[in-house]
Amino acid sequence: MAHHMDLILWRHAEAEDSAPDAKRKLTAHGEKQAKRMAHWLKERLPDDVRILSSPALRCIQTAQALGLPFEESSLLSTSASPQDLLTAAGWPQSGGTVVIVGHQPTLGQVAALLLTGEESDWNIKKASVWWFGIRDSEITLYAVTGPNLALA
Repeated sequence: MAHHMDLILWRHAEAEDSAPDAKRKLTAHGEKQAKRMAHWLKERLPDDVRILSSPALRCIQTAQALGLPFEESSLLSTSASPQDLLTAAGWPQSGGTVVIVGHQPTLGQVAALLLTGEESDWNIKKASVWWFGIRDSEITLYAVTGPNLALA
């Protein structure tokens, strides 16, 4: 049977610049961004999607915009390595579809790693989604979109 898995990297939406870092809340603009992206995602996600979020409040609030159950994973915190993230997602062995709500620079490093085989600091904008798939060991980038494009 063909093996496939989809991995969706979703950077948290715009957050307040207050300390401590883990408790930074989304701004009103950030909430709007998260809602827009959640709407775009919801129309495309399968019923059995797994959603994992960093424990940081701004990521939890971004994940909550989907209105679906999600788990927090300490492997997705601000200090996460690309390998931590891929381990949390179970990429590529676990199959199915996994959404990761996380942080820069880790998300951009994962994107670079998946597409080029090397970690580079790629920029993933706030609230944006990068949707990867693997089919029979071939990795494809299916979509990159942000809240400005994902208009409801």
